[in-house]
Amino acid sequence: MSFNIAIDGPSGAGKSTIAKRLANELSFVYVDTGAMYRAMALYFLREGIDPSDEAAISGACEKIDITLAYEDGVQCVILNGENVNAYIRAEEVGNMASHTSVYPSVRAKLTALQQKLAKSSNVIMDGRDIGTCVLPDAQLKIYLTAEVSARARRRYNELIKKGVEADYAQIEADIRERDYRDMHRDIAPLRQAEDAIFVDSSELSVEEVLAVLGKLYEKAEKKGAAGTNKQPQ
Repeated sequence: MSFNIAIDGPSGAGKSTIAKRLANELSFVYVDTGAMYRAMALYFLREGIDPSDEAAISGACEKIDITLAYEDGVQCVILNGENVNAYIRAEEVGNMASHTSVYPSVRAKLTALQQKLAKSSNVIMDGRDIGTCVLPDAQLKIYLTAEVSARARRRYNELIKKGVEADYAQIEADIRERDYRDMHRDIAPLRQAEDAIFVDSSELSVEEVLAVLGKLYEKAEKKGAAGTNKQPQ
């Protein structure tokens, strides 16, 4: 039986960074669900589709094929045969993804693929609704978050380091708006699953968060092993 780890939380909480590192440490398959949604969003942007046009979005879904591949040890998101890793992290792509991920046709297409992967492999997935919708039976669920100011600061520093001009106030405003949108959408809103463990990374380094999650995994694994070995009454 495969072991699944679900990591949910708001934008900028460090989910992808932590999930990738943890997957590498545990030799799990990392499934970047956010990147998959961003790949779809990139397609919509390239086609000039209005994010409010649900009919056009649904129709476009039929023309999209998204797969995951590894090149030189790096996971790549393949959109209709093209490696789009270099494009999907743009701010406009993230905003489009937030707007369009609420549509049933978009979610259905990707959820099916994600669940299929989880059944056949030990996986770590991060996103907004992994523990609540995509992997409700995951053996370990984490709700990873951080204060808005901390997330905005991280994003600002990341852009500056890349030589990209950035406006801290605008970044913080965008994060607040995205949080509200993600938490109040009708379909699969962002929320902490009842059995998820809350982890606040505001004052923690990546290494410290990894240490916390590593201990939580060890505890969950032991609990699962004990349940498997329990003799029937």
